[in-house]
Parts: sequence; structure tokens; C-alpha cells
Amino acid sequence: MPVLINQDPMKFPEVMHAYQAKSDDDIPTATGAHDRFWDYVANNPESIHMVTWIMSDRGLIRSYRMMESWSINTYLFVNDKNVATFVRFVWKPVLGVHSLLQDEAIKLGGIDPDFHRKDLREAIDKGFYPEYELGVQLIPLEDEFKYDFDILDPAKFWPEELIPVQLIGKMTLNRNIENYHTESEQVAFNPANVVPGIGFSNDPVLQGRLIAYHTAQVHRLGTPNFEELPINKPICPFHNNQRRGPMRYRIDVDQVNYHQNSLANNTPFETPPEQGGYEHYPKKVDGHTIRGRSESFNDFYSQTRIFWNSLTPIEKQHTIEGFTYQLGKVISESVRQQNINLLVIVDKDLASIVADNIGVDRPKGSHVSVSTSYPSLSQASTPKYTATQKVGVLIGNGFNSAEVTNILNLLQQNGVLIVIVSDKMGIVTGSDGTQIKVNQTFITSDPLLFDSLYVVGGSETNVNLNKSINKFFVVAYEHYKPIGVATTGQSYVTTSAQNNLAGVVFSANNPNFGKDFITAIAQMRFWDRI
Repeated sequence: MPVLINQDPMKFPEVMHAYQAKSDDDIPTATGAHDRFWDYVANNPESIHMVTWIMSDRGLIRSYRMMESWSINTYLFVNDKNVATFVRFVWKPVLGVHSLLQDEAIKLGGIDPDFHRKDLREAIDKGFYPEYELGVQLIPLEDEFKYDFDILDPAKFWPEELIPVQLIGKMTLNRNIENYHTESEQVAFNPANVVPGIGFSNDPVLQGRLIAYHTAQVHRLGTPNFEELPINKPICPFHNNQRRGPMRYRIDVDQVNYHQNSLANNTPFETPPEQGGYEHYPKKVDGHTIRGRSESFNDFYSQTRIFWNSLTPIEKQHTIEGFTYQLGKVISESVRQQNINLLVIVDKDLASIVADNIGVDRPKGSHVSVSTSYPSLSQASTPKYTATQKVGVLIGNGFNSAEVTNILNLLQQNGVLIVIVSDKMGIVTGSDGTQIKVNQTFITSDPLLFDSLYVVGGSETNVNLNKSINKFFVVAYEHYKPIGVATTGQSYVTTSAQNNLAGVVFSANNPNFGKDFITAIAQMRFWDRI
């Protein structure tokens, strides 16, 4: 007889406990690169799938505007004929999925810890509204056991090549919030809050969340009346029998607040399905409910191996660097070795290289025999763009006005965000008196804050300007960022760059300079960097 099995509900709290700082010194407070977390990974192999994604470029997003998102939980779509279909939701950024290099991400954490939040707000303020297309993946109920993975396992992805993403809508972030605390900090999400037509599968983690989230929000916000806050209050009229509790906002004048009554004509009452109210989908369940893990959940490595197979060589290199950096911070040699012994099941070369890098023995055995790969898992398949790429213009007095103005106009026409950087705030003046306002100085800015540089310089002798531009140029060049060089900026091109101009540095001496520079800004992302 079929058996309904609930997954151990303690897994999520346990990984949070492992990630937290130690109780004796409260260190670390902002990183997962420590013994306790990686000890958890090594001894809970179901975590290796998520961890491998995080160690890849997917864990180093360039911007919140360029981040793809999936619901790990499986819901139901229920149509007007009461026929249910399994569904997972996907958000696909219109700008594509792009990442930072690990070296950039580490340094940006110190240069500007608010880098991502500023990036999102600035883009919206400038009218470059982030857009995300909403997609759904659908599986008929009768096909639940058709695949070689459990579709209700939150630790498994649904391959787009097998279960296509159907786009059904778009979300546009067209304004910034005005008060972070009231409009964001007090938001209370709950997966149980759904509209008619959406139901719940037997996904064990979803089932736990349906129970836990309301209580969690009451605890977090300190009152059962959190749904009366403007940010949480439903747009449509909503009535319930809640009347008391801290921070009650509504002044209740109705004295009957229980269902099945005669004093108030049995109001309030639930809207019936025939009038648009919610109707619970009657799932059929056979067997016994026990606490345990379904055997179908226990394949921890096949999909992790598929993810690895799907990466391009440069993406694999970045993932190796991610594991090397994180595990290299682990003090316990035993924990480092245990993780290598786990990683070999994903890929032997990956585990062997990381083992050499972190000073432990190469693993025995080999990876699982899975050769499948899916193009949708590689960021190399993502759209390329110029819109909202940020270019730092390094400039001083005496620049060629006609040339520079033409390039700046071209950049703006292609949706590039321009930041003027010089040795001091104020105005820089060109050869014919053209004036450009400076946005940042070299002290308050950094080459890692930009996707690309336009090196202009100027005709005036300025030691501080020359020194700073040289520094910015070298750092940008080392990170393989596209660099456009004006006629007045040729002296800043390093000897090493002159020996390898193709692909990185674009000179104004080239008649196709503007077009080539724009193309490079759009296309030369992380998979081209070495």
C-alpha cells in the first residue's frame, strides 16, 4: 500500500544552526567559510546540490536585476473543472543572468557593502526598470513518477529541457519604496496565502511552511494583527473573526465574531466557490503517514553532476575557485577531507584539484555515471545587453570635446549608465570649452564598481590624475573589463595591454571604435574573463 512520508522537518533549522556564529566568540558573523557549516555539508550530503550552485557563478550575482529565481516548492494549478496540475514558478530577468568574479565580489564587500541595494535603487531612479518574466513549469498529476527524480523534492530542479517554462506574465519594478521599515522590513509573506485556482501538493517542505509561517510572522512582528499593516493588508475587502491582540488597528463595532451565529445572520462568512471564493482541492491520500525520508529523495548526486556537466570550462574554473576559497578557510583538516570525499561523487577532477589547493589527500573513487547536461543551466546561454551596464569615464581637463561628446552620446543612446570620475569634484573642461560635471573622485570610487571604463584623460599635466587613471586601468584590465581609450588616453595603456589589445582594450584610433566598444560592453561578461 502507498505510504505518505514526511521529510524530517529539522533539516532547515539544523543548517541555520551550523551557519550561525560560534557561541564562544560570535565569529564568523558574515560568512559561511568556516568549520561548522562545512562540517554540516560533509555529513548531510543532500546539501551538496545547493552548495555547488552557490560555489558557481550563480552565487556571485552581478545585480538583483540579473538574478533568476525558482520556487523550490511544488504547488497545484486547479482549473474550473477541478482538474489539478503540478506547478513550479520561475522568474526570468529580462536583462539575463550575470555574475561577478569571486575576486570582485570579495573586494566589493569592503569597497561598498551596499553595492547591490544601491545598484537596484539607482537603476529604478534612472528609469531603467528591472523586469522579470513570470514562467510556470507544469506536470500533469498522472506524470508524477515519470521522471528519474522526485518532482516533490525541494532539493531537485525541474530541467527546462524536459519541463518547458511557459511565460505567463511580467513583473516590473517601477518605483522605489519611500520607507524601508514600513514598506519592506514589515512585509509578512506566507505560502498559505494563495488565490483561487492555486492549491498545495504533498511537497513535505511546503506542508511544513503552510503551518509554520503564520506563527513565525506573529512572533517576528509581535502581534496577530500584522495583516492590518498597510504593506500586508489585502487590496480586496477582507473580513475575519479576529478582534483582539496587541496593535489592533481597526475599531470593531460588530459584537459577534464567531461563525455559525444567529445574532448577526451568520456573518462574516467565507465567500463560496461559486462566487469566486477559495475551494480546497480534495487530494486523495492512501497509506500511513510517518516521519521519515522518501527513498526517492535520496539521490543526492545525479542532478549535482548534471549541473556540473552543464557548465562551460570557465564556469567550472570559477566553481573550483569558489570551493577552494571556502574550504581553504576551514581550519579542521578532517572537515576539509570529508568535503573532498563528498565532492568526488560530483566530479573527480573537481575534487582532485580542490584537494590539491587546500592541502588534503586526493579522493578515492569517482563521480556518478551521469553524462546528461542542459544548456539552460549555463549562464553562457543568457542574453547579452548594454542597457544599465555602468561605465566609468576617467577624465581630466583638455579632453577632445567633439570625440568624447560623441562617444558619451553613443553610450547613452544604448542605455549605458555613465559615471564621470576625475581627481576632484566640480567641472572638467574640454578643448573647445565644453564642460562636464564630475560625479565621483578617484578616492570615492573604484574600478571594480564599473562594468567597463572609458579612459579619456586630458591634455593638461596632472600627476594625481595620471596616477589614478593608471591604477584604474590596470585593475580593470586584470579583470578583463572592456576598456575604451580616447585619443588623449593612449598613454595610459600599459605595455602588457598593448601586446594584447584584442578583446579588452578598444582604441579611438580604430574607425569602428564606438561600435566595437558598445559591442564589447554588451557581450564581454564573466564567461570571457580569465
